[in-house]
Amino acid sequence: MRRFISIVCVCFIIGLFTGCEPGQSGPNRGGGSETGQGILPDARDFELYNMDGTKVRLSDYKGKIIILNFFGTWCPPCKVEMPHFEEIAKEYSTDVEVIAVNVDGEPLKELQSFAGRTGITFKVLSINKRVSDLYGPIRSIPVTYIIDKNFKIARKFVGSRPKSVFVNYINELR
Repeated sequence: MRRFISIVCVCFIIGLFTGCEPGQSGPNRGGGSETGQGILPDARDFELYNMDGTKVRLSDYKGKIIILNFFGTWCPPCKVEMPHFEEIAKEYSTDVEVIAVNVDGEPLKELQSFAGRTGITFKVLSINKRVSDLYGPIRSIPVTYIIDKNFKIARKFVGSRPKSVFVNYINELR
């Protein structure tokens, strides 16, 4: 019985750090699983609807550090990261914008419900094909891009990361 419990725990931990598989596709942008070396690619601008129905254009936040997270409401590692992003959004509100994009294109009402259950107050958007093509392929989630103040992709993370990883990059880019 102890061996079974140990195997289950190890599988859970591996799943937590490798992400979930949503099956998104599209041309690759932004380098490998963790970019940050050499010439930084420009972030790709898009416009989507926030869960309150307002339009959000990514380029409106040029001049701020942007944490752009692609997630699923059903994804356990994504749910683990959400409270950390909420803390970052509050602690660094003057120069960091946190934006989460739901990869399943769920209706805004469902995203509002998810945000209410998880205590999220930052922007939560629903994806469309154009954004999927711009930032794809998104083969597993969460995927998080850190975009610097000059609208360049400074880093891309595939899989869940602790808050300290994001805070370290924010502090480097400030």
